[in-house]
Amino acid sequence: MHKDTIGRTLGVAVAVCVACSIVVSSAAVFLKPLQEANQLRDMKRNILAAAGFSDEQLNVSTEEFDKLYDEMIDTEVVELATGEFLTGVEPEDIDDRKEAKNRELSMAIPDEQDLAKIKRRANRRKIHLYREDGKIKRIILPVYGKGLWSTMYGYLALAGDGRTIKSLAFYEHGETPGLGGEIDNPRWKAVWIGKTAYDEKGKPRIEVIKGTVAADSPRAQYQVDGISGATITGRGVEKLVRFWLDEQGYGPALDKLRAKEAAQ
Repeated sequence: MHKDTIGRTLGVAVAVCVACSIVVSSAAVFLKPLQEANQLRDMKRNILAAAGFSDEQLNVSTEEFDKLYDEMIDTEVVELATGEFLTGVEPEDIDDRKEAKNRELSMAIPDEQDLAKIKRRANRRKIHLYREDGKIKRIILPVYGKGLWSTMYGYLALAGDGRTIKSLAFYEHGETPGLGGEIDNPRWKAVWIGKTAYDEKGKPRIEVIKGTVAADSPRAQYQVDGISGATITGRGVEKLVRFWLDEQGYGPALDKLRAKEAAQ
């Protein structure tokens, strides 16, 4: 007698599915700590790179890497509305993305002020400080905002004066390779170095222009070369940088840092 029936076939299929789901779930649970550790290391590496450390300095053992990060980087939590540096809050307990989605821990941004097109932002955010001999050498700000196709996440590093840009790099985005994806190009990242973020009145002035910045332009210190064929992505970068440097972003905190450094 033929023993194959619809019921037996379905039973075997269900058993295989259950077995596979158990294997996949077990692997996910087993690998989660490793994935989280890798994500944390990537974050630290991006921050150290923004602080000016080279790939050679960062290609060390895990123990040496963690020691370097702990010795060189101070992470603070700031209340964006006031610029106050919060005490009694552990930076590792702050999840910027989750808090931005929590209405109790975030605020809606009026359309006319939402240059970065993010709609809401968390009330508090982490910033990272790199010091030498007690003086702030770099202020590393997590930034994000809309490009053409995606939300772009990166780090903007300012010099200790809180005005001069030292680096801008994105670690996550979905812009078009060869076009908007050129925000990853080292040559384009290099043109940001040394640019002045604010004008003499303290307003964010940096802009991404079409074409190449003319050396004799009176606004050259505030201008960055555009990306050919990626005007919208370039504007997105400009706007997200301006947003996070202004009052809705880290502006109040940067004011306090500048005042504190000047008083020393």
